[in-house]
Amino acid sequence: MVAEAQNLKVSVWRGTGETGEFETFDVPSCESQTVLDVVSWIQQQADPTLTYRFACRVGMCGSCAMMVNGIPRWTCRTHVKKVCENNSLSIEPLRNMPVIKDLVADMDPFFDKWVSAEALHHPTSTRDDAITPVDATTPERQAADAGIECINCGICYAACDTVAGNADYLGPAALQRAWTLLNDAKDGGRTAILDAVSGSGGCHNCHSMGSCTRYCPNALDPMSAIAGLKRETFRHALRRKRNA
Repeated sequence: MVAEAQNLKVSVWRGTGETGEFETFDVPSCESQTVLDVVSWIQQQADPTLTYRFACRVGMCGSCAMMVNGIPRWTCRTHVKKVCENNSLSIEPLRNMPVIKDLVADMDPFFDKWVSAEALHHPTSTRDDAITPVDATTPERQAADAGIECINCGICYAACDTVAGNADYLGPAALQRAWTLLNDAKDGGRTAILDAVSGSGGCHNCHSMGSCTRYCPNALDPMSAIAGLKRETFRHALRRKRNA
């Protein structure tokens, strides 16, 4: 006789803005169950008003990112058995961002900091110009390629204690993107990027704790990118001083 699976005790954050509380649900435990499966079961079977985000369900879009037992994760690729503690789960919206409702965080501040970091492509040619080949073997291109798979899920931003303590800090994702563009031969914004990331909320605020790199689901290394920005902004400042 097969023993009946024990239900999971799932505490889910409910509320809007800064107001809310945890609500606990009993969720059937299943084989190969992901945290997103759990959230979906609650919304479909227990409370249809539960608000959350998801899209691809296969770890490509990052929109299902949430805090699971205090750690930011993609819920679609997080199996319950690997994170469940005493048959219990705690699920919250990503930290370091405003909460819109329940498990949905407001990503606007996250993307606003990309703009503040000049983490946007600065064209050096037009669509009418011939396409210039890119040499994939150069150290600069390899540095750019190292962070190019970022999908803007916000995991590193939610994991960052510097962001938690300093609302002006640009954050790991924006700074990593700035580093990618700084090393891109087709980007013409080198001075603008270095000026943007060396300001009061820039790369020198990073304490190199490494949470961004530790929790990145795509195995990227924002901490090393930020270290590269620290070196380049220092060199940039020295060059300016010599030329003054």
